[in-house]
Amino acid sequence: MQITINLPPDLEQDLIHQATQSNIPLPTLILQMLRRTMQTPPIPVSQWSEAILSYQGIPDFPAFESYRDELLPPREPEIF
Repeated sequence: MQITINLPPDLEQDLIHQATQSNIPLPTLILQMLRRTMQTPPIPVSQWSEAILSYQGIPDFPAFESYRDELLPPREPEIF
């Protein structure tokens, strides 16, 4: 299969430089990188920011459960 992609000039130059340094053809370098990427398990990405994940809370804030006794019981549903 042949695939054509447009690379930003800086990335193209980096690939050419690395292929030259490694003394391998550019298509071979790209193929090796793609294979390596496909064999590496994906890193799970959290949907929560680090600020949320690291939040410690307010130490002297009352627990949510402490207010349960003040809640009214649920109303019985009305049957027509």
